[in-house]
Amino acid sequence: MRKIGAVSISVVLAVGLLFVGSYTGTTNAMRKAKAQTATARPNFVFILTDDMRKDDLRYMPKTRSLLKRRGMSFENAFVSNALCAPSRASIMRGQYSHGTHVWSNSSTDSPSIAVGGWEAYQRNGDEADNVATRLHSAGYRTGLFGKYMNRYADTTYTPPGWDRWFAISTKGDPQYFDYDVNDDGRMRHFGTSGSDYVTDVLSRKTNAFVGSSASGNAPFFAYVAPIAPHAPAVPAPRDEHTHDGVNGPRLPSFDEENVSDKPAWIRKLPRLTADQVAAIDLRHERRVESLQAVDDLVGGVVSTLKNASAMGNTYIYFTSDNGFHHGEHRIKEQKWRPYEEDVLVPLLVRGPGVAAGSTTYKLALNIDYLPTFTDLACSSGPCDTRNWSYVPDGRSLEPVLHGGVSTWRSGVLLEAAANYSPAYESIRTISTGGVPKRKYVEYAGGAREFYSLDLNPYERIDGYNALDPPSGLPSRLAALETCAAATCRTAENGQ
Repeated sequence: MRKIGAVSISVVLAVGLLFVGSYTGTTNAMRKAKAQTATARPNFVFILTDDMRKDDLRYMPKTRSLLKRRGMSFENAFVSNALCAPSRASIMRGQYSHGTHVWSNSSTDSPSIAVGGWEAYQRNGDEADNVATRLHSAGYRTGLFGKYMNRYADTTYTPPGWDRWFAISTKGDPQYFDYDVNDDGRMRHFGTSGSDYVTDVLSRKTNAFVGSSASGNAPFFAYVAPIAPHAPAVPAPRDEHTHDGVNGPRLPSFDEENVSDKPAWIRKLPRLTADQVAAIDLRHERRVESLQAVDDLVGGVVSTLKNASAMGNTYIYFTSDNGFHHGEHRIKEQKWRPYEEDVLVPLLVRGPGVAAGSTTYKLALNIDYLPTFTDLACSSGPCDTRNWSYVPDGRSLEPVLHGGVSTWRSGVLLEAAANYSPAYESIRTISTGGVPKRKYVEYAGGAREFYSLDLNPYERIDGYNALDPPSGLPSRLAALETCAAATCRTAENGQ
């Protein structure tokens, strides 16, 4: 296993722009289909929640009605590093964490990390070339609304590539009231009145941007990042008590009885107490209530697009930066681990040529968004790639969205520095060619885990030392640990 040490702040450059076509290579037939559904370059609204689990979608009726029933639902959408800043860096750059070198939220998160969060992202040079700079150079009007990166705080600095900047100051846990925002280079304070509720403020700013952009001549990209349902998960005043008494999810792995086959860091966890279970339920209740305003935000965006006659040429993406634990495997809270509760996230996409009410089981990853956006943006108009300094590790989701996919990845890399668990590298696969979906984990220090997920979907029985060995997975994982650009896609495609 590759040892994760102190973060290097040097920028890892591309394998070479000779491989640009490898992740944008849709067929002529697919591009003709896109041209029939969109006569101009498409717009993008990317909505990113904070710490939202996939099963939290059940509490968002507007989002399900407007996006899931009118678009595509991804049943196997993952984040590679289940932590806020590393995940956001991967989204912005289309790279695994070993490519962005952002491993933590701050320098205090992990003893093995020299810098983290926005500090690492900026010092590593990641702001110079990312989804914002690429779309901006392609003629898009770009705007960010909400959480940018952990530890981005108390500054009027605006990164390159953004035409509209409304970024929440986030020193620690984000605040739903009484917070500061960098509003296009001017610090503004929002107080404690009902109109200051952060999700509603972001909704108003987003809709103003979408409305004004839709009336212009340039396509637009809106990156919308509400902080819900992240702790302290404060609901809007109108949503308080709307879900009183709702219990947290009770998966078969909840308060797992027998953890003797788990790594030492799990074995040392005691069974949950009644007070801890009550705290899990109360936290879940608050999280669900905080998501109601996000549900309203989604409804507002769709309404604004329709009123501006822009819905037909706009893709809306809805996802989360990572999942969250609610007592599974005795883990009472937080994320960062390689278990499904942390790495599996919601992903809904509505847009031109995307079949309404469709579902895909193809593996999607948060490194796929940048290549998807640039693929769709550049297919109907040439892009100047001279300032693109690297090739992403991810791949365009365009052929999945438009039903033209043939071969696709069968595995993805999960990776994290040490914090709630030892540092780990993992490969998570999907059922293909008669081979079941599996997960194999290597921890720093030598511990290993292996799960055959078709028969053991809740990861209760570790089969690493049993008669169900992780055949072929260690070598595939070794290739993924240090991959870049085309070599990532080759390693992901292996059997």
